[in-house]
Amino acid sequence: MTHKHKLIFWTMIVLFVASSLVKADLELNQVPPLTQLAGDVGGRLDGTSWNSSELQGVVHILMYVDPDKIRVNEHVEEALAKEQYPSEKIRSVAITNLAATWKPKFLITKILKRKQKKYPGTTYVTDKSKVLVERWGLLDHSYNVLVFGPNGNLLFNQGRALSGVEVANLIALIWLQISN
Repeated sequence: MTHKHKLIFWTMIVLFVASSLVKADLELNQVPPLTQLAGDVGGRLDGTSWNSSELQGVVHILMYVDPDKIRVNEHVEEALAKEQYPSEKIRSVAITNLAATWKPKFLITKILKRKQKKYPGTTYVTDKSKVLVERWGLLDHSYNVLVFGPNGNLLFNQGRALSGVEVANLIALIWLQISN
């Protein structure tokens, strides 16, 4: 085998291996890859694990947030709060991407525990290792808004500030899902 052929061969091997390591971005109407946050990589504030298989049974709104970007979609949170969705048909999950910030983790956790007391209907979770960035392709250093249907299928995914029209579409989508 000539040097050129060896170079091509090893380049193809490297590209093949690299392509198998690429993260899988979420697809609309599909159930995301099962993912667990537990132990050193994160979990609920009480120390128990969180698993994406929990995103079934009712409509779920999931916010995946860099603590440095909490204000980016504050208008979305306010708009959703005004809707007063029936609690038996919808759940909310707030996952904080702790690996995306320079802020002290203990301080963020303390703030999240206060929020958990104020909003007991929301499940608060931490991601200490960017697991959802890697496994689901969510945007890092951002504020991601996702909605999952009762079957766990992804219905909405946006990783930046939502426009007024997008917020209206999001609200309409949620009402449509919980009306069925």
